[in-house]
Amino acid sequence: MSSGPLQGVRVIDLTAVVMGPYCTQIMADMGADVIKVEPPAGDNARYISVGPAPGMSGVFYNVNRGKRSVVLDLATAEGADALRTLVADADVFIHSMRARAVAKLGFSYADVAAINPAIVYTNCYGYSRRGPEADRPAYDDIIQAQSGLAAVQEMLTGEATYVGSIVADKVGGLTALYATMMALFHRERTGEGQEVEVSMYETMASFLLVEHANGKMFTPPLGPAVYPRTVARNRKPYPTKDGHVAVLIYNDKHWKAFVDAVQPEWNDDSFATLEQRAKQIDVMYGRIAETLLERTTAEWLELFGELQIPAAPIQTPDELFDDPHLDAVGFFETVDTPHGPVRFPGVPTWFSRTPGRVAGAAPALGADTAEVLAEDPRR
Repeated sequence: MSSGPLQGVRVIDLTAVVMGPYCTQIMADMGADVIKVEPPAGDNARYISVGPAPGMSGVFYNVNRGKRSVVLDLATAEGADALRTLVADADVFIHSMRARAVAKLGFSYADVAAINPAIVYTNCYGYSRRGPEADRPAYDDIIQAQSGLAAVQEMLTGEATYVGSIVADKVGGLTALYATMMALFHRERTGEGQEVEVSMYETMASFLLVEHANGKMFTPPLGPAVYPRTVARNRKPYPTKDGHVAVLIYNDKHWKAFVDAVQPEWNDDSFATLEQRAKQIDVMYGRIAETLLERTTAEWLELFGELQIPAAPIQTPDELFDDPHLDAVGFFETVDTPHGPVRFPGVPTWFSRTPGRVAGAAPALGADTAEVLAEDPRR
């Protein structure tokens, strides 16, 4: 049994693909008993990438680790009744269906709260049901475009693109996690359950506008909704004599150390302060880019280390599996599974008293149906 901070919390998980499953994967790693309720065909994520067995793709395996899979056809009376039995003793009910669909099945918040008033009920939507887009389907690419992220990429690179990660799904999952935890915290204090709504679109709009709201927030506006540094065309890993290096020579201390060591002739008033550099950020990046072509990546990393300027090499996802820092902190956890040893990306947080850990293998479709349905609902 896990010693994580969510030990004893039972989660009924009707989410699919990545947003909701990523949220509940973290709950499982933190000790929760996550019961993944799947339709007879299973979560679509089972089939979207390579895996050690049919219906066990790598993406699915990672975001559903440590859960128990129960197959229920909720369109049947038998399946719906079984889910109601599970709901009666749960702490959290979380789903990623559209509002109309979950209500049609008989599992709206009102339906579930009538069975278990203390439950925390989390809706994971593409768009809030309170707005005109409520019934639109949504996937990560759609939300990246609509939330402004693709446009910001165009400002940066000259072409509207998606980022190379399903960031809307993952940020949405993290938001669903913290929202659910806040509702559980409230319940611990008051005994009151409640309904929570998290939508990908509003989540990503909020996420993007942390820095990009900028001058547009004020009345009258003081500038456009963009943070110039992040969209400067020269903001990218710098080419060196033999490769690339990532470095951010940002604050006044770092700038002076770099200039004194490498380009003393830049020690004038035009770039001396952070405020001055921010007003001509792309020019500054261009100057740095020209200078960094003069030495190798290793030479620059050594110098930046001596000057305590933040810098790093470029690594591929494959190289993360051999990263010495990640190895030293025990980031990857190897788990024996029915499909052989699996090296999971581990829990990125640390707790002194209730540490989490990779909760175990991902479940085969319906592997735990009989066991879960036979359990005493009072545990």
